[in-house]
Amino acid sequence: MALHTELDVYKTGFDLFKKVTGIVKNMERSFKRLIGEDIVEEMKRLLILVYRANVADDKVPHLSQLIERVKLVESLFRLAWDLNEITDRQYWAVIRLTESISKQAVKWREWAAKRPSHGGSRRHD
Repeated sequence: MALHTELDVYKTGFDLFKKVTGIVKNMERSFKRLIGEDIVEEMKRLLILVYRANVADDKVPHLSQLIERVKLVESLFRLAWDLNEITDRQYWAVIRLTESISKQAVKWREWAAKRPSHGGSRRHD
């Protein structure tokens, strides 16, 4: 089993986390407290869910939660964009990364759902 930090989905998530913290740092104070802090917390949860999915025998629930939380981050950034708290460039940079994470998580979940439920990652014929 690979370390979770070596997974492409984790690397993309960490890139997004770095980008998000820089963006939130520059938001207007009241919006930062109201929405920005939630965005940062969701990013922390995303990274933890990648770890949990990597070590779990049943990865599907963790990956489903990961996909759901990515959609929440997208929605929060859409709100920030609609309210002119972030630039078009910042918004589209975030969306590019969230789409990548979603695609990777969906593929991983599909793979995990097809996997035999014997608790290991190797075949037991």
